Amino acid sequence: MICHSLYVTLMSDRKIFRVTGDDRIKFLNALLTRDVPDTGLAYAALQSPQGKFLADFFLWQQGEAVMMDIATALVDDVLQKLTLYRLRSDVQFEESTLKLSRGVGDPPAGAWPDPRHENLGWRLYSDHVGTNQTDWDKIRITEGIPDIGTEMIVGDSYILEFGFERLNGVDFTKGCFVGQEIVARMKHKTTLRKGLATIRLSGPVTPGQPVVAGLRQIGRLGTVSEDLALAYLRFNHGDTPLTVDNTEIEVLRRWV
Repeated sequence: MICHSLYVTLMSDRKIFRVTGDDRIKFLNALLTRDVPDTGLAYAALQSPQGKFLADFFLWQQGEAVMMDIATALVDDVLQKLTLYRLRSDVQFEESTLKLSRGVGDPPAGAWPDPRHENLGWRLYSDHVGTNQTDWDKIRITEGIPDIGTEMIVGDSYILEFGFERLNGVDFTKGCFVGQEIVARMKHKTTLRKGLATIRLSGPVTPGQPVVAGLRQIGRLGTVSEDLALAYLRFNHGDTPLTVDNTEIEVLRRWV
């Protein structure tokens, strides 16, 4: 019995899939930025061959299946891409009835710590439904953790600009994966000039608007919680004051 109802969030914007078949682990390891874990929960991404972000996943093993926790909005496109990569591999995909609950504080039995950051608490995959008051957006903003659509753009973003190495979402020792060459080049040969930042707002603004230095757009505003926000920025703007919709902002921390 779970007795943490004040700390639990049922995440209805996620779906859980079972990946089965004899080739399931080999198949996923060849595609994703991290290998399927032997134990526990892992965070990984799928990229295009050009190194552009397509989706992120949480992965774990359960019996004869690899379980995948994925944003509901990405399910159709991701399953289509995985099916194209499957070719003759013995791999099948089916939706699970499990639900995701998240929480902070002492984890219930069967929960795993969120592999991205300790302040994101735990994730539990079960039939449990909970309620919650936690401001997950504020935690993400404070710790520099991107979300799909608001910070990371499918088909456009590069994972290193959004801190995937810091978030344990990429393993440079695992061997080949789709888009690896681009990620490795950015890691070893490039100084990142764009990336995620936590900012402070001097007034109310709407997410998704451009960040401007003088007359030049240098980024876009992402998630907002009270006077804090995440933004994707070019870092070579010098000392020019930054604004969003004529509202001044202050960069508190760059995450790359």
